[in-house]
Amino acid sequence: MWNNLSLSKFKSANGYEINGIWFPRVTSVLNIKAKPALYRYYAELDSYQQAESIMSKSADEGTRVHEAVEAIMVGDSPAIDEDIKPSVDAFRKFLETRNIQVDADWVERRVVNHNDRYAGTLDAMALIDGKFGVVDIKTSQGIYRDYNLQTAAYYPPLLEQFRNLQTRWILRIDQDQKCMICGASRRTKGGREKIRAPYPNNGINHKICNHEWGEMEGVIQLKEFPYWQDDYQAFLGAKKLWEWEYSPTLKKIGYL
Repeated sequence: MWNNLSLSKFKSANGYEINGIWFPRVTSVLNIKAKPALYRYYAELDSYQQAESIMSKSADEGTRVHEAVEAIMVGDSPAIDEDIKPSVDAFRKFLETRNIQVDADWVERRVVNHNDRYAGTLDAMALIDGKFGVVDIKTSQGIYRDYNLQTAAYYPPLLEQFRNLQTRWILRIDQDQKCMICGASRRTKGGREKIRAPYPNNGINHKICNHEWGEMEGVIQLKEFPYWQDDYQAFLGAKKLWEWEYSPTLKKIGYL
């Protein structure tokens, strides 16, 4: 039985109240999508509690990288914690090699789609090498296709304000160590050690190597995704399923 407190918590956890109207949050909508990699992650660990602890620590590290990078983008000089310094230092060097301009007013900016009824908070709008678009910052170990659903959701409301909007980017910021013997990489985000085989393969079996790890180094990857329409239709499909899943609650709060 949902009471007023429960409904209030649902609204707070899953959306935004904007000018007296509640809109579901983009990231909450996308939680409806199955995440096989996440299921494998839980299966690999000793317990649910261990998995949650690692995820909590990893999320904290990711948040601090986000905050530092966004501050640097707009010209600030934030204090940097030692555990994320390799990532942030790599980002500073990356800025020296690319022509990136960011408007401070469009960092951590909320966008609302009134037609399809949802809202989200984008990381940044930027002009990169002469092209204007949406930048989404990730601190994951790879760039995953799912990320395109989130950036596609931001696109239609942004097009109403920026007719010169051209593209989307995922900016991945991470850090790892390289083995001086076999070339494997070690990532320790969240306190969990994960060793990956070298690429390309150099013929040395990294699984039996007596690793000698180098210094922790930052990793920067910027990937462009200019075509957003198919991703947007997929997002709307996820939103429809999310609304179906939570329809009793959404009816109680007056959304449906």
